[in-house]
Amino acid sequence: MSAMTPETLLPDTCAWIDFFRGSQTPLAEALERGLVQGEVAICGVILYELIQGIKNPMEELLFLNASQAVKHLEMSAELWIKAGRLCADLRREGHTLPFSDIVIAILALEHELSVLTIDTHFDMIPGLKVAKG
Repeated sequence: MSAMTPETLLPDTCAWIDFFRGSQTPLAEALERGLVQGEVAICGVILYELIQGIKNPMEELLFLNASQAVKHLEMSAELWIKAGRLCADLRREGHTLPFSDIVIAILALEHELSVLTIDTHFDMIPGLKVAKG
C-alpha cells in the first residue's frame, strides 16, 4: 500500500465482520471501497478480535490473505502512554471504553485515519475522525 492519506480508514472489527459475511451494509460497502482504493489499515487488536471469532480454517485463511493487502499499524511505547492517558481522561469524564477501542482510537489519531464503525462511543474521543459507512 502507498503512503496513507487522510481518507485512509481504520475499520473497526464490526466493519470487517460485515464485509466477510457478505452483508450489504454501509460499513461493508465503505470497507470494500477502501480496499479497492488501497486506503485501509489494520492493527493487532483488530486482528486478534477477528481471528478469535473465526469459526473455520477456510475463513481464517481468507481473512489472513486479505489482511496482507493492507497497512499494519503497530503500537510504540509512546502510543501506549498516550492510550493510557486517553483512557484516564475519558474515565474522569465518566466514560469507560473497551481497551481495544482505545488502542484503535490512538492509532487512528496518530496516523490521522478515520475509524470506520457503528460504535457511537468513538464519537466521545476528541479529534478522532469517525466514518459511519
